[in-house]
Amino acid sequence: MSSQNLTIVQAVRDGLYTEMNLDDEVLVMGEDVGKNGGVFRATEGLWDEFGDDRVIDTPLAESGIVGTAVGMAAMGLKPVPEIQFSGFMYPGFDQIVSHMSRFRNRTRGRYTLPMVLRAPYGGGIRAPESHSESKEMFYAHEAGLKVVIPSTPYDTKGLLISAIRDPDPVIFMEPKLIYRAFRGEVPEEEYTVPIGEAAVRREGTDVSVFTFGAMTRPTLEAVENLEAEGIDAEVVDIRTISPLDRETIVESFKKTGRAVVVHEAPKNGGLGAEITATIQEEALLYQEAPVKRVAGYDVPYPLYALEDYYLPSVARVEEGIREAVNF
Repeated sequence: MSSQNLTIVQAVRDGLYTEMNLDDEVLVMGEDVGKNGGVFRATEGLWDEFGDDRVIDTPLAESGIVGTAVGMAAMGLKPVPEIQFSGFMYPGFDQIVSHMSRFRNRTRGRYTLPMVLRAPYGGGIRAPESHSESKEMFYAHEAGLKVVIPSTPYDTKGLLISAIRDPDPVIFMEPKLIYRAFRGEVPEEEYTVPIGEAAVRREGTDVSVFTFGAMTRPTLEAVENLEAEGIDAEVVDIRTISPLDRETIVESFKKTGRAVVVHEAPKNGGLGAEITATIQEEALLYQEAPVKRVAGYDVPYPLYALEDYYLPSVARVEEGIREAVNF
């Protein structure tokens, strides 16, 4: 299998191209996704290849984008609408929770919605208000939606193809902070990465560190730094927020007895709380220390002058791991 060295945003484009080339029912839609190739150029070249019928520039109307995609999916197409920033998804929230998430249940399985709602999420790029939120848990609460967040180019293409082929709707959130931060080997051919399975990025015995998306990189850096202090940490990349891979979480925790969760979303009600509850319910007798959460603060996301203080840094992750290990 031949491979290419791609960034995450290039892997998004490659995944879209692969599926559009294989399946005529797959189409892309959103603001500026056509001739301009999208605000981050994730759809660059697709309009030239597939034309207006399958790469559709829409008005600036997120409710209309999502609602139109729902109708297309109900009639057998496989739309992949893009919302330019995840903070712009809120006008489409009614369509997402009232229709997109409920269609299979509402029709008692007669109709499914094979659609993928893509959106770059997260901070760190010095953007204005409404461009930097990490609100994945809004969508994880909705039965009927899958929520996927990749952290590597390989996973990005494989998970996106899996999402497009899924008969049910998927929220595919892309960590824009690391869109072009590094490259990785990505097969040129089609392949899938299963939705609902976490990945152990580094094995260890002293503490389990759970993270996802853009926070995977500072977490791995922190863990490497702590090797010098004799701390052997395991890093688990969650990858799918819903359905959550509880089995991998519990198995890792049973091995180490200590846990740290790292995410940039606010601490209150974040995925760290769900992972902590899972550990309490399924592995309490293995616990050696309180679960430590290293997260964003429970405040509105700050503008660029303060966002470096808001986002979990390598130093904050290191301190969280030390607290869990030294308890």
